[in-house]
Amino acid sequence: MLSRNTFQTIIQNTPLVSIDLIIKNAQDQVLLGRRNNRPAQGYWFVPGGRIRKNETLAQAFKRLTYAELDQEFLLGEACFLGVFEHLYADSVFDSEISTHYIAMGYQLIVDVSFDTLPLDQHHKYQWFAINDLLNDAHVHENTKAYFPSSAVNYY
Repeated sequence: MLSRNTFQTIIQNTPLVSIDLIIKNAQDQVLLGRRNNRPAQGYWFVPGGRIRKNETLAQAFKRLTYAELDQEFLLGEACFLGVFEHLYADSVFDSEISTHYIAMGYQLIVDVSFDTLPLDQHHKYQWFAINDLLNDAHVHENTKAYFPSSAVNYY
């Protein structure tokens, strides 16, 4: 694990690389959580997290699905949606330090139980129809970017 000071220095000086999980259920609804922390605090957002140094994509995917969904999935079970760029004016540390993510979006079709989902990053979960999330002011723009009507992909 990185120390708080080291992680703050990284956020101030480099982009973070992450995996975002676009989780759909059998009804084609998308799982979103209400963010506890900056950046995107208070917004509905997809689950996910950063990739650690010396962690392969496959390892990170397995770890993040378990940490975010309480179920372990393999990278090969997901559909890669593309690479997305997320820019925030704030960070987990400070409203004055910006955060820059290079996020890889991966889609999984799975029904999850809200009872087993962790509450450290999100304090509430909800299934959203795609049209509803695209029109909801409380869904973050970086989440909306994962859906074709507003997607900006960088391949």
